[in-house]
Formats: sequence, C-alpha cells, structure tokens
Amino acid sequence: MSKVERLTRGRNPNSSLQENSSSPICSLRVSVNSQIAPASTEVTVTSSSSSSVSSEMKAWVYGDYGEVDVLKLDSNVSVPPVKDDQVLIKVVAAALNPIDFKRRQGKFKAIDSPLPTVPGYDVAGVVVKVGNEVKNLKEGDEVYGNINEKPLQPKQFGSLAEYTAVEEKLLALKPKNLDFAQAAGLPLAIQTAYEGLEESGFSSGKSVLVLGGAGGVGSLVIQLAKHVFGASRVAATSSTGKLDLLKSLGADLAIDYTKENFEDLQEKFDVVYDAVGQSEKAVKAVKEGGSVVVIAGAATPPGFRFVVTASGPVLEKLNPFLESGEVKPVIDPNGPFSFVKVVEAFSYLETNRAIGKVVIHPIP
Repeated sequence: MSKVERLTRGRNPNSSLQENSSSPICSLRVSVNSQIAPASTEVTVTSSSSSSVSSEMKAWVYGDYGEVDVLKLDSNVSVPPVKDDQVLIKVVAAALNPIDFKRRQGKFKAIDSPLPTVPGYDVAGVVVKVGNEVKNLKEGDEVYGNINEKPLQPKQFGSLAEYTAVEEKLLALKPKNLDFAQAAGLPLAIQTAYEGLEESGFSSGKSVLVLGGAGGVGSLVIQLAKHVFGASRVAATSSTGKLDLLKSLGADLAIDYTKENFEDLQEKFDVVYDAVGQSEKAVKAVKEGGSVVVIAGAATPPGFRFVVTASGPVLEKLNPFLESGEVKPVIDPNGPFSFVKVVEAFSYLETNRAIGKVVIHPIP
C-alpha cells in the first residue's frame, strides 16, 4: 500500500495593478520607465497589529511582456490588500519556475492577470495579517505554498515582493526542519510531482521513468515515487554530471541521455513522467496500458497533459515525509540568489541547466 492515501481532490485592458477587475485593490499606474506609483488602501484584518505593516514595499515588476530586461525592481509598490479568506505574508524566500518566465514572455497572456505584474508563484514566509474568515492560520505562523491555485490564471501580486496575499487554503505550515529557502523551493514542484503521479494511477509496486530527473519537478517525482508511493523501480534521465544526484534521490537506474536513448531500452515502465517535453519518445518507453504524464510541451497519446491545482492540504499531507528527511528539497548550488539578483536568477533558469530549484533569498 502507498504511504499516502489518495486525496479527493479575459484579459483586462487597463494597466492598474489589481487581482481582477472587481477586486477592491488600489490603483497603481505604470509610467514610461515601468515604475509603479502607489495609492493608499485600507485593509481590514482581524489583528490589531495591521498598522505595523508599511503601505509600500519593494517588488519586482514588469509592465510589458518580454525577455528579462522588462523586469524592474520598484521600491514603491503598494502592499496588496487582504481578502477575508487570505493572509498577508512577509515574504522571506521565493522560488522561480519555468512557468514564471513563460508567463513573462506572454505565452498565456490571453488569460493572464492584467499588467503590470509582480511575478512569482512559490513563497515561504511569516503571516503578518489575517483575513476575517481565516480559521487555522494566525500571525507569526511560518508558512509556505504556491500562491496561485490555477497556474495559468495567476494573481497580479506574486511572491517576488516583500509581501504577498494568499488564500489560507493554498498554504501549509513550513516543515520544522527546513529553512525558508528550502521550503520556498518546494510548493509548485512537489504539488506537480505528487498530483501528477496520482493522476497517472501510480501506486505501490509499480515502476516509473522520470524524464528530467535533476530538475525541480523531476527530482521530487523520483523521491515521492520511491519513498511515498512505494515504487518497485525508479529510472530517471539526466546529463552525465547529474547521474550521481539521481541515484542519491532514490533512482535505481540513472540514464545518461547524452549517451543512451531511453526509448530504446528493452525495459518498459508502468508510468513515464515527462518533465522535459519529449512525449513522442516517452510513449515508446511505457508498458501497454500504462500512463505518460506530460507537464511540458504537447502530449502524444496515450500521454496526457497535466496541470497542477495548488492545494495546502497536499503540502500538509507531505510535510511528515519532509520532516522525516525521506523527501528532501533540491536547491540549485548556484543559489540562493539575493533579491537584487532576480534578473540573473531568471537568466540562469532560462538556460535549462538548473539543478532542482532556483531560489530567491533573502527577501528584504
């Protein structure tokens, strides 16, 4: 049996920085130099310490889609208001994901939030304000999570800022043994890994091949398959210099894709988890009746395209495995990148050479 039981589970043309056109958020203008001019706002919270939070913050912002040069560090961005079901987090660390730069490049601008944008999905930090309907979190709690429930419909205020507002249901308490930088590298990746395996029907005794085993998602698929789901055999691909990492994470077979074609192996697998966009080859490595999970690029049948839904309960379910050390965050050794080095961090992520997650820490 698995150690984890299965969990039941229009573009606005204006340029004001708001979560959506109907939200009671302050209007922020973008000037010709992409800086943001804030307006004051009232935030209703249950705590009496709301006055201790400044009305303005430092944040990375872009007012146009494009390459890394559209990113600007602004010191005068209005702190986002807190809705009744949200908490305000003082961000300590954040992490970058491929979806962050794809969003910045305008790959899904038709359904994106209005520009200008404060980017960022992953967050780890401390709760400093609590909305009226929040039931379980309180000020001072150390939390982590993916702030966007639907990745392709993200918030306008992201995590690359001093503060971000997040629904309680998307957060979990930070694992006690992890620091903020380690925790920030987990949410989107570990949710994608876990929920993708669940969606494939993966269970104890099955085998899995992970394409891109050294990446943010792939490194966690290996660990979850082995230590949480009870895989009988885990194989994974990477370049030559990352093979030892794959083995240390629990891979029984580490395949050097620069020297060997995984699709030509005699061995076939119950599930192939494609984290790199090679579904045409992936379907050749799966057993008849097996599943191919695709999170990058188009899916070739019988493969299916999987998009995660953020969930605090999933993180809560996995916290014991993180706290026991059975599952570990993998942070790229070139990081963490400081808050002023976000452009460099994006540039590095976009080389597709990162190991594990690219983390931003500390955040002022």
